[in-house]
Amino acid sequence: MSTTATMGEMANSAVEFYPKGARGTGSVGRAEGSQAGGDFGVTVTELAELMELRGTDALQKIQESYGDTDGLCQRLQSNTTEGVSGDPADIERRCQAFGANFIPPKKAKTFLELVWEALQDVTLIILEVAAIISLGLSFYQPPGGDTEACGVVQGSAEDEGEGDTGWIEGAAILLSVVCVVLVTAFNDWSKEKQFRGLQSRIEQEQRFAVVRKGNVIQIPVADMVVGDMAQVKYGDLLPADGVLVQSNDLKIDESSLTGESDHVSKSVDKDPMLLSGTHVMEGSGRMLVTAVGVNSQTGIIFTLLGAGELEEEGKDKKGKQPDGAVENNQNKAKKQDGGVAMEMQPLKSAEGGEVEDREKKKTSVPKKEKSVLQGKLTKLAVQIGKAGLVMSAITVIILVLYFVINTFVVEGQSWLAECTPLYVQYFVKFFIIGVTVLVVAVPEGLPLAVTISLAYSVKKMMKDNNLVRHLDACETMGNATAICSDKTGTLTTNRMTVVQTHIGDVHHRLVPDPGQINARTLDLLVNAIAINSAYTSKILPPDVEGGLAKQVGNKTECGLLGFVLDLQRDYAAVREQIPEERLYKVYTFNSVRKSMCTVIKLPDGSFRIYSKGASEILLKKCSFILDTNGEARIFRPRDRDEMVKQVIEPMACEGLRTICIAYRDLPGNPEPDWENEAEIVTELTCITVVGIEDPVRPEVPEAIRKCQRAGITVRMVTGDNISTARAIAVKCGIIHPGDDFLCIDGKEFNRRIRNEKGEIEQERIDKVWPKLRVLARSSPTDKHTLVKGIIDSTVLEQRQVVAVTGDGTNDGPALKKADVGFAMGIAGTDVAKEASDIILTDDNFSSIVKAVMWGRNVYDSISKFLQFQLTVNVVAVIVAFTGACITQDSPLKAVQMLWVNLIMDTFASLALATEPPTEDLLLRKPYGRNNPLISLTMMKNILGHGVYQLIIIFTLLFIGEHIFNIDSGRNAPLHSPPSEHYTIIFNTFVLMQLFNEINARKIHGERNVFDGIFANPIFCTIVLGTFAVQIVIVQWGGKPFSCAPLNMEQWLWCLFVGVGELLWGQVIATVPTERLPCLKEAGMNLDPGDDDGEDMADDEDEIDCAERELRRGQILWFRGLNRIQTQMEVVSTFKRSGSFQGAVRRRSSVLSQLHDVNTISTPSHVALSTATANTSPAPGNASGESIP
Repeated sequence: MSTTATMGEMANSAVEFYPKGARGTGSVGRAEGSQAGGDFGVTVTELAELMELRGTDALQKIQESYGDTDGLCQRLQSNTTEGVSGDPADIERRCQAFGANFIPPKKAKTFLELVWEALQDVTLIILEVAAIISLGLSFYQPPGGDTEACGVVQGSAEDEGEGDTGWIEGAAILLSVVCVVLVTAFNDWSKEKQFRGLQSRIEQEQRFAVVRKGNVIQIPVADMVVGDMAQVKYGDLLPADGVLVQSNDLKIDESSLTGESDHVSKSVDKDPMLLSGTHVMEGSGRMLVTAVGVNSQTGIIFTLLGAGELEEEGKDKKGKQPDGAVENNQNKAKKQDGGVAMEMQPLKSAEGGEVEDREKKKTSVPKKEKSVLQGKLTKLAVQIGKAGLVMSAITVIILVLYFVINTFVVEGQSWLAECTPLYVQYFVKFFIIGVTVLVVAVPEGLPLAVTISLAYSVKKMMKDNNLVRHLDACETMGNATAICSDKTGTLTTNRMTVVQTHIGDVHHRLVPDPGQINARTLDLLVNAIAINSAYTSKILPPDVEGGLAKQVGNKTECGLLGFVLDLQRDYAAVREQIPEERLYKVYTFNSVRKSMCTVIKLPDGSFRIYSKGASEILLKKCSFILDTNGEARIFRPRDRDEMVKQVIEPMACEGLRTICIAYRDLPGNPEPDWENEAEIVTELTCITVVGIEDPVRPEVPEAIRKCQRAGITVRMVTGDNISTARAIAVKCGIIHPGDDFLCIDGKEFNRRIRNEKGEIEQERIDKVWPKLRVLARSSPTDKHTLVKGIIDSTVLEQRQVVAVTGDGTNDGPALKKADVGFAMGIAGTDVAKEASDIILTDDNFSSIVKAVMWGRNVYDSISKFLQFQLTVNVVAVIVAFTGACITQDSPLKAVQMLWVNLIMDTFASLALATEPPTEDLLLRKPYGRNNPLISLTMMKNILGHGVYQLIIIFTLLFIGEHIFNIDSGRNAPLHSPPSEHYTIIFNTFVLMQLFNEINARKIHGERNVFDGIFANPIFCTIVLGTFAVQIVIVQWGGKPFSCAPLNMEQWLWCLFVGVGELLWGQVIATVPTERLPCLKEAGMNLDPGDDDGEDMADDEDEIDCAERELRRGQILWFRGLNRIQTQMEVVSTFKRSGSFQGAVRRRSSVLSQLHDVNTISTPSHVALSTATANTSPAPGNASGESIP
């Protein structure tokens, strides 16, 4: 009860948080004040108070205030059967009075805020500081005196007025920092814009059935208003609060609001209150909408979350608020950490301390382990960063020591006060060189490449009917080794038609003529089908002349209703006679019953039950069967076995689903105990067994062949009987005659995987799953067990990566557990979509193959970029380091390094990350989790090209002046003008990278690196663009870029050496990878994957520890590379941002995820999710991960 009480407090407090006019349009906001009932007989406040009550309290309140639900309905000017009128003026009036069904999203970050965030990057800060010091010192002239005395060769610093240009280097560094920051900020901004676009698209897609003017129509959730009569059914996610008007066996999962995992039974006379954000797990019904948008339970919680943030801003502006608000703030501030969580559910902690502990525990246990790529990249980044840090430190130390020893020991100078600024200037120069080495070592472009590649893929996947909800799912899919697919709707068209029937002792291979069936039997049959199916299932005339009739609702029921129409009878007439209100009791279909029964009261007071369900299950409950004359005769077990052999198996072998339809009459006095289902649904009389065909989608066999060729095992997991499943599996090509495979049903599966005590054992699962291809008559638990068993298995050296498709509410746990969950966009329930990572907008298996292709493409794009990036890094670092140690000056200046960094990183990531996928990607096996990110071939390419570039650069550095007959640029004094010598080195370096970028397009040792290059216009543009800018920099860059213009001959030599990269690439491709044993270690040491025998969980710990250690700030560069973190965050955005809604439920699936990449850190959010997640996760939501 305390939960409801606190909900109440929330509802009341929430009103204070929205200053008037803060929310834009009046109609969207909370209706102002309690007098907002307008011309309705009830106000918003009264409805809000009503919605806080549960069970008997609620019923009592409805009776006291309104008489009954009908009374409430009248006051809201609605009608339980007709609904509201639906004319625009009435809808608008309702929006004015009670608000619209819309929760205003969180404000997006402005561009300036993103710029400020990008500036937090530690590496950039170090550079800024160095640049500012350098600037300051360049303007500082030491007071007269004899600088000769300082012993440092001042050289020609003052010649030609060059001394005045000392500021240029500092300014140029600052300028390049600005560039980096703007690029990063722009990236984040466009990324957020894309997410918001995706969010609004998903929002528009969610529709709900309401009755208006007596017609059932599907409207977008945002158009629902108070007073609407909404039809609630299995699998719905309720978009508004309401009161039940009529229900059949309705069970709701309220865990997202209360944290209680048990399903709550709802009925008109016991507990009629339905809340937004909860899931319908069973049954159906109709509700009167009483609260929408910010007034609904979900809205109130969102308002509070928003308020939590408003307050934090508010605290800074104290004194500008009325006292009440300040008081409110202080209470809130006291509870800030665990506050919202405490209000969500009665916690024991007063200060939210426990919540914090839990929060810590929660953060260390992520929902799904890191995606394959993420784990590998995190490790790789840590390794590279450590190396870079060490190199840069050594560089600085060597430079400083050399300078000090040379000046003060060898030349025996003493430190003079007037020389201090000059020495400091030298030290600053060394420091800048050190930072430059670090900047080049760290692959800044890596997170950018990941972001671009994923964002690009997600956008394109939309066209391939894959709506990606969690970004990393797209890449994980490339590593998939197993797909567990549903049958109905995914492999088949989900258009059911009855093609055979066994009725009155005769097996009809085609739909019989009505004249061939006994009149009484026909009557019973029509009634049994018309009444005992959801009244929402119906057959509508086709959209196009001569097209197929439209099936609305449950497809199996539509198949049966179509059968009634084929028998020239009208099911609608029967339903008019017996409307839904007159159904006495309904046992709705669920995965345990595998059948559905409806009870009606006959005119003479007795009862009749109509039942339909899986034939072998329902026939066991039949004691009679109708014969040719429509008379019931006894149906014994041996008759049943005979029927299974003669009728059901032949139908199933043709791939038909078999459904049995039966009935039973019960006396009205004494009334049966309806709760005792086993007693009631027994001794039935079988009317007919029908065979329903659901044809295989034409494109599926080809798609499955592609999967198998790509090393992906497809398994079919279905609720159908084993013969049907096997027949369909053969048609799809999942199993081939003569192969060694297993086709078993749920019973046999459980027998094989459980020990004597009935516990599941991993070793037993390991004996089953490798050969298993078809699992029939499986329950959702079996599906979950199978997925978990495959994922946890250690039989193969690679950990399996499993994708699962699902459409029903009960598939939630399996979809959550899988590495990638696919939900059906058309047939899928809201609950399944919630639990999924990708939504198939066309419900088609062949779209999954597209997802695999895109996933592999992402992985390859990142690998291409890495191969390119690491070559640049290795060469640049070694050149900067050795150059600095030997010549006391880096051959590549800070600004040049930044240009190399910015252009090579940012542009290369764009160029290489947008390569379109090709069918060839499906010709190789998945990489697997333990494969190093840098394969041996890539390692060979990196080292091979590195060697070539280093030889060229060192040759130019040490004997370049003789080759080109120019002045040497080595040992140049401070602030000396740029030399042609060093310009040639810089230019050659950049051109080699440009041509190597073309080499990087292939990572599997292919010879033709130009293959398909024109299919990627971005790549061509970038390569040519970079080349053009390079010409400008060299010829006109002057002092800021430390470049001297080159003549034609020098340019041609640079170009020649650059093109040499392509020829050298062919040489490298000729060297067989196997012949290089030294590489094996290199490849393995760089193995950023997981150690083979290690359990994933440990590995995750390891990565997390690594990250935690980094977060302590010990490794400055990593912590600073906010870029790596923010952009890696993109990869995990979807995962983590899902969590802040723990207790909170938004109407649309992805809503909150898109809110804001960084909302994650505000304590109130996290506390909220932790609290809920820890109460007890809902079964449909096994990980306790909340659904946004």
